[in-house]
Formats: sequence, C-alpha cells, structure tokens
Amino acid sequence: MSAIAGVNYFDGRSVERSDLGCMLERATHRGPDGAGVWNERAAGLAHRMLWTTPESLREKLPLANKTEDLILTADVRIDNRDELIAALDFNGRPKNEITDSELILASYEKWGDHCPEKLLGDFAFAIWDRRRQVLFCARDHFGVKPFYYHYRSGRIFVFASEIKVLLCLPEVPRRLNEVRVADYLDSVLLLADKSITFYQDILRLPPGHCLIVGDEGIRLQPYWALDPSRELRLGSDEEYAEAFRELFTEAVRCRLRSAYPIGAMLSGGLDSSSIVCVARQLLAQNGNGRVQTFSAIFDDLPQCDERPFIDAVLAQGELEPHFVQADRADPLAELDRVFWHQDEAFYGPNLYMHWALYRAAHEQGVRILFDGFDGDTTVSHGIAYLPELARAWRWSALAAEVLGLSRNFNVSAWRILWHHALQPLIPEPARDAWRLLRGRNQPQWDPIINPQFAQRINLAERVAALKSELVKPRRSSREDHWSRLTNALTSYALEVADKAAAAFLISPQFPFFDKRLAEFCLALPAEQKIRQGWTRMVMRHAMANLLPGKVQWRGSKSNLSPMLTRGLLAHARGIVEEVILNNPKTIEAYVDTDVLRKAYDRYASRGASGDALTVWKGVTLALWLRQTGLTQ
Repeated sequence: MSAIAGVNYFDGRSVERSDLGCMLERATHRGPDGAGVWNERAAGLAHRMLWTTPESLREKLPLANKTEDLILTADVRIDNRDELIAALDFNGRPKNEITDSELILASYEKWGDHCPEKLLGDFAFAIWDRRRQVLFCARDHFGVKPFYYHYRSGRIFVFASEIKVLLCLPEVPRRLNEVRVADYLDSVLLLADKSITFYQDILRLPPGHCLIVGDEGIRLQPYWALDPSRELRLGSDEEYAEAFRELFTEAVRCRLRSAYPIGAMLSGGLDSSSIVCVARQLLAQNGNGRVQTFSAIFDDLPQCDERPFIDAVLAQGELEPHFVQADRADPLAELDRVFWHQDEAFYGPNLYMHWALYRAAHEQGVRILFDGFDGDTTVSHGIAYLPELARAWRWSALAAEVLGLSRNFNVSAWRILWHHALQPLIPEPARDAWRLLRGRNQPQWDPIINPQFAQRINLAERVAALKSELVKPRRSSREDHWSRLTNALTSYALEVADKAAAAFLISPQFPFFDKRLAEFCLALPAEQKIRQGWTRMVMRHAMANLLPGKVQWRGSKSNLSPMLTRGLLAHARGIVEEVILNNPKTIEAYVDTDVLRKAYDRYASRGASGDALTVWKGVTLALWLRQTGLTQ
C-alpha cells in the first residue's frame, strides 16, 4: 500500500509542484517512507512510499525509463515477476534488484496499452507517455488497489488513491452525489454502481479496466473479465484438489514477500484458517520466521465466539497469536477518524472489529496482513446447483444434496428445498402477482428512503434499470457464481478495507482474489463446489492434512449480529438515539425518518436482526453528513 496522485491539464496550464505537494501532504498516512513528484508543463505525477516487499526498499517513484519518455507512479505488488523478467530485457540483472515498478514500466514499453493483460497482482498505476501525450491508467482485476479520478473535458484530469487527495485542488468539486446516497440506502441497489462515489463528478476506475486520457478525451476500456462459459474437466476428485492446492499455495506464497513481520487474520473459519496453515508451512520450509495471527474473541458473547476453531489451528504450533476483545468495543468509537480515512459513508457494520485488528497488527510491526475475506464467494458454496438439479428433473440427486445440507449445517430440509431449490424457479412476474394478491406488493425502493427524495432523483427508473440484472434468476450454478464474483459490493468492500488498513500502515493481502484462483474456481464443475451436502468441496479436499479436521469439516459459522446489537444498544445507544429520535434533521431530506424510528424501536425492543442494517445506514449516513457538511 502506497499513495499515487497526478494531474493533467488540457487548457494550456502547467502543473504546479505546490499542487502536487498538497496532494502528497493529504496522503502522508499512506506512505511515510518516501515521497516524490515529477512535473512537465501540463502533466504531473506524485507518489508516497510505504515499504512492504524487499524490492520496495529500493524503489523511488515517480520512475522514468531510460529515454525519459515514460514516467510512472504506482501502488503495486506484482506476482508473476519471474515470467515478466524472462520476457523483458533487464540485461541479466539479479531478480532481487528489479522492482515491481520497473516491471510495469518495461511491460508498457513492450506491450503498450495491452500491458495490464500481462500483469498478475494488485496494482493501481498511471504512466505519462510523452510520445503520445497521453496518461495511461490501470487498476487490478478485482480492485484491491483503489483509484479515484475527476475529469472535466478540455480542462483537467486528476487522480489519486483517495478522494481527500483530489479535494485539495480547487478545480475538483466538493458536492454530494445524491444518486450514491440512494444506492447506499436501497437494499437492492446496495452500491451496485462500480464507478460513482458519494461525491459528484468524482469517479472510481472499475476493476479490470484501464483509462487512456489525452487532449482528445478520455477512453475507458476493460482489459480482463471472468469468463462464465469456461469449464474445467479433470479426471478425479484428487486431481481437482491437487490443482486447487497448487493455485491456492501460490496465491499465498507470492503475497509472502515482505521486509516486515507477516501477519494474518484468524477467525477460525475455513478461509482464514487455510491461509494461516499454508503460510505457516511455506515460512517453515524457507526458515523465514512465524506467522503472527490476529483474532477477534467474544468472551461475553459465546454465540459469536469461534475460539474452539481458532485454538485448533493454533495448536498446530509455529504461530504467534494475538487477540482482540471485540464484544467490548463501541462500533461508533473513533468514527470521526474512520470517516476521515474512508472519505465516504461506508457500508461496513463490522469495520470497527477490523479496525481493532489492524491496530493490533500495527503494534506488532506487521505491514503485510493476510485476510480471508470472501473466500466463500471465490470458491463458491454451490447452493445455486440445487435449482439446476430441479430444472433437470434430477430429483434423487437434489434430495441427496438437500438432506446432506440439512445434516451438515443443522438447517431444516424443507426450508432448504423451498428457499434454495424451488423458489428460484418461480418467474419474477409470478412472484410479483402473488405478492399483489396477498397485499404485499413489492415497493419500488427501500422503505427507508424518503419518497420525495426518490421522486426528485427519479429513483424508480434507476431501480428498474438495475434491478432486473441484480435479482434475475441465474440459469446455472456457474452463472450464479460469476455474478457473485463480479458484484460491485466486492470491490467496494476491498476499498473500505484498504483505507482502514492504511490508517495503520498495513497492506492487506487477499489470496482469494488472486486472478488465477478465481478463474479456476469459476470453471469447476458444480459437483466440486457442493457434494453430499458439503459446500466448497474442492477446498475441503485440498486442505486435508493441512487444516485441523475440526475446521476442515465444520458446518455453519458463528453469527456476528449479536456483536453489532450489543455495540449499538449498549455502547453507542446515546449517539444512536440522538441521531434517530432527537435530531434526524441531517438526513430527513433522504431518509423517511418515521420508518427509521419504527425500525429502531423494533431493534431496541426485540433486537430484530432485519432492522440492524437499516439502523446502521441511517445513523452512519447522518454522522458522515454532519462531519463533511456536504450538500448537493
């Protein structure tokens, strides 16, 4: 994790070094280990360095090529270093002397606009191409590294790792984007747009895309996309498990390059435990020390606690554990600081737990911190295979899976059959008609949204345009898997994690968002994702003899909603009620405050989990708007 920034004018102005300096000043928290600027007439680039990998200790950015007609700024970790070094000309230099930024620059020299197609890893970068007089920008496949920009035709293009860095330039507008507010509040849209932000005319570069900017305008184009039509066929379960294990091990190995102690989140779940066990094995083989683990524990909320599974992993030895007492934390504590780092109202009720874990890792000198975030999406639970079996009239196979799921996860078989196998087969028009007959017509938008606000921004049209794609039934388990992997909420969550980690000089690592692993898992046959009621079967097989059996074959995971309820109603009740009951003025233009009050009453009296996110969104939006003072 480092910081990048840059400016390109199109109206004859020259970039001032003082403006680049201002941008760097706003990004100090992302890179205390060095700073640099480059400018030439209408273009300027800036960089702040956070040392993480051994190669980064010798990196100095912005970086120019030998002929000084290409200049790069980058926040990057390249994983296919050996492949690129072999394909590019480095005159026999030792591999450990070649930096990741040099690899990007040489790749652009050789392949031009196609260079992102050749890169593996996490990256956000911009190259000023003096010959073409264009700025070439790219962001990694899943959006692990952030990239925000503002563009005004004929005048300016400005980009940075964080929104606050853009806002130090007077040309960048500081206005609320009300469409994003609606997307944030609506439970169907739920931040579905991969480009917009809470700021009008400040955009994010979508994952897997590049951007070419010049006097003639701006061109956004994808360089990579997951292929939902590809299917992998191997000879046996053992071959699938071996292939998964090799890819997963490589996804962990290439992220272990670190000049600092290695840390890893350990929740006791299948994802984080697999990362920890593989990382421990790799470090032991190379004699590179121990993995430090960081776990949230819940002594006062045993229904949230996963200590038995955490302890099973720790009992294997060669780990250095650290614990955070998460059930005693206030979810709204330090919220001003959190908002400053996030730049936006954030959809992350559990972020305060991660905030505490990042702090604990920072106190131990960790800069590389592994996270098992969303491994279940990458590997896939395979539940969408159930309606696929029903469509094919494979009733005995369907019954076997339903009964297996019921047995393994302690859920009613009839509930599984109806909700996951039969209900998805009902056409949406039929569902709407049934709801209408029962007097439960589907609202056009989430009830928390103020109807006058919805009408003013024509929300019904936006919901109709996006909803058909977001909620339409998937015709196959692979199509469902693909839609979850490409969901906008995934890249948004990665941005939230990046900015929270930046507050503690930590670069989070997400092995499950390795391009190679994701492509492999998507291409697997459905039977490798669910078998005999065991979800994520290929991973369970692959982790044999690495994971404790207690973790490898665990069924359900703990429910963290009591943690949020305790936090909001015990630790933060005063500020929650001040916002919702006493002073909702900040949000009344956007939120139906009567609906919000009723949701809070249900939540406060019965702890109704269905109202938790409604309360969270209303309160955090109000507090963020108060802090920023943003208006349309």
